[in-house]
Amino acid sequence: MARSILGHNLESVNLDGSIEPVSGESSRADEPGHAALALGEYYRATGEVLINRINTTELVARCVRSQINQDTESENGLGYTALGLLGFGPSKDRNPVWASLDDPTRELFSKRILHRSDYDTHFQAFNIAKSVARYSLGLSKKDETGSLIERFIERIGSNSSTGYCDDWPRSPERGNIGGAFDLYGLMQFVFIRSALQLHANIHLCDRKLPSLRTHAERYLKLLPDIVRQDGLGWCYGRGIGSYGQMHAISLILQAMRDRWIAPEKLPQYKEIVRRLFQFFFTTYLDLEHGYLVIRDVERDTIPHHTTRMANFDTARYLCQWSRLAKTVGGTLEGRAPVVSKASCRFVLFDKSPRKEQGLCVYQDPASGLHLQIPIVSGGTHRCSDSLAFPHMPGVFDWPTSHYAPVFLPELTIGGNVFVPSFYGKNITTGLGAKNSFKFSYDQPELITSDEQIIPGVGSCHVEWEFCGGKITARFLFQFKRGAAREIKLDKFRYVMPFAAAHSRYRLGTSFATGNEGLRCNIIKEDFQATWAETEAVTDDPAHRTYYGKIHFYQVLQRERPLILRPSQPYKIEVTFEPHVVMIDELE
Repeated sequence: MARSILGHNLESVNLDGSIEPVSGESSRADEPGHAALALGEYYRATGEVLINRINTTELVARCVRSQINQDTESENGLGYTALGLLGFGPSKDRNPVWASLDDPTRELFSKRILHRSDYDTHFQAFNIAKSVARYSLGLSKKDETGSLIERFIERIGSNSSTGYCDDWPRSPERGNIGGAFDLYGLMQFVFIRSALQLHANIHLCDRKLPSLRTHAERYLKLLPDIVRQDGLGWCYGRGIGSYGQMHAISLILQAMRDRWIAPEKLPQYKEIVRRLFQFFFTTYLDLEHGYLVIRDVERDTIPHHTTRMANFDTARYLCQWSRLAKTVGGTLEGRAPVVSKASCRFVLFDKSPRKEQGLCVYQDPASGLHLQIPIVSGGTHRCSDSLAFPHMPGVFDWPTSHYAPVFLPELTIGGNVFVPSFYGKNITTGLGAKNSFKFSYDQPELITSDEQIIPGVGSCHVEWEFCGGKITARFLFQFKRGAAREIKLDKFRYVMPFAAAHSRYRLGTSFATGNEGLRCNIIKEDFQATWAETEAVTDDPAHRTYYGKIHFYQVLQRERPLILRPSQPYKIEVTFEPHVVMIDELE
């Protein structure tokens, strides 16, 4: 499959090494680096330099020239390029790509790779890759890889009280609240571990792996809870979809290779890998033609994830998985026992006097519900992916690259748009009446959809209750007396999208909403809103998910002003009892 994907995309590498985008898309600055690493991994897995009679060493040399000659800085592109070059051999004298480069290109590559920079986001992983290449290729006698990894680990501890990666830590310069605990944290461990595997000093890898393992294991322990029965992996935050499958598979296979997983846990994780594989291959790969589909008339992803980049990354991961599978050995036979009881777990990412953040995971095998409610920042991504609603593709869907207050009340007051997401205080989970589970949090000050905490407006208490297949959401707002002695609600919205799985790229055992729908019931609503006419968006390409097409929205709204009384609580209570079925049952 990797050979087929590369065969479909090699012709996109222009003579100058730039990447020709597919129709309707624009190229990324780091795409030549992604292509170089994919071809480097293919060479490591097969030892072959020809694909469809095309010499890949010459293509990688083109990509290197293109990447390092760019006017704009592209740390991620340089990181990918460095590892792609190392894939053909750590010794410059025996590296066929290095031999294909002219002297000016070699000098410029050495200059760019020797440039030191520092980041507090996932870009620090690319700095580590540059350091690996500097030392391994003999461009620097000083190996800074160890100190960069130590700095990376120190920052994890300074930004998270429980040891998870915050990819957008709070900064006075940025004016953000911090707490983007999403898929990019998992990606960093996968990329850093891949870089260490190419380091010329094998002893450094042995010294640094224990420190990396301490934090990577937190994500490993999280995966059994979040991977659904049908194999859907990480499904909240930025850049999910196909990457939510690929990063998870890579982390597990790397952990198996490094023996981070206890022998008694291996059957469980092999079963998780099998499900992740099946969902990925069926949902995103066009097996007939041999390429990856992340964007079409029914499916979309974030704008800066291009089709070319995703295809090169897929080929890279397929080659990596092939090598890791040979090392791990064994088979995927023998499934682990399926969970038979309902459970609710809250994973704490960070707790500080300013905020608490984490992930609530609820699953009920009897009804088919398996959902995630993130209390995290969206970073620079101002869409619906990180909002604090039940994420369950096929049942509770949301638009990608498009903001909407999905399954949450949105209040517009004084020009600010407030939504109860991103952070909480006094987060608790526990048992309720009739064997139900409760998950609740407070927001002492309201926060806008742009993640700006606005003091003096009001507060919110949020409670989710789960009882079998029934979900109850309660939102209690209280407003403060402002300087103008009154607070006016300009607009209120509560949005429910209804989507369908992709008509072609889908798994028959994936979950979907049956004929009876979400069975939504508004128990109480104190803003005196009314249901608007159903908004059909089937023909609008702006409303797609990572998995299928949104067909219409139901919106509960109030567009007339309302004076909010400071002493009066305003409550919204909504219940859902979704009719969850498998896609095959709908046909």
